[in-house]
Amino acid sequence: MGVTATIVVGTDGCTSIDGSSSQVTSAADRQNFLKRRRMVDCIVIGGNTARNERYQVTPVPLVVISRQSHPNLPSANVWNIDPCEGVIRAAKEFGENIFIEGGASFITYLLDKNVIDSLELSLTAASGGADIFDYAKYLACADSLEEKNVDGTIFYTACFKKLQ
Repeated sequence: MGVTATIVVGTDGCTSIDGSSSQVTSAADRQNFLKRRRMVDCIVIGGNTARNERYQVTPVPLVVISRQSHPNLPSANVWNIDPCEGVIRAAKEFGENIFIEGGASFITYLLDKNVIDSLELSLTAASGGADIFDYAKYLACADSLEEKNVDGTIFYTACFKKLQ
């Protein structure tokens, strides 16, 4: 599996409405998301996601890459390091199957640094939110791309070759 990022976006690329992804997601996306996160060694998120989403309980170790502490997540591993270094450290400490859950700028940074092996993107009918993710850019540069539609949510799996 390697390093997989997951993100849900609306048709305009929004990843949040009123500060949370809960109004962007769909039932099909939520079901897929919960299933996938139980199959990894570790979940990695950025500080903004830690502040805005619910992460009190996760099925596997949680790593927050942030310059701030996160008192609402006492069981999380909070590391003040570069996100790329954080992914490498997470793989060493918890196992190689890393699940990056965001947010948009965090995933964009890691994609641009060629750290992510695959992107699991869910496209819903939501629009008008914030934290825009340029999903078309990353789907277009994937080495392979799969697409399926489940109850109106389009699921993309984009795989990338890592630079050596």
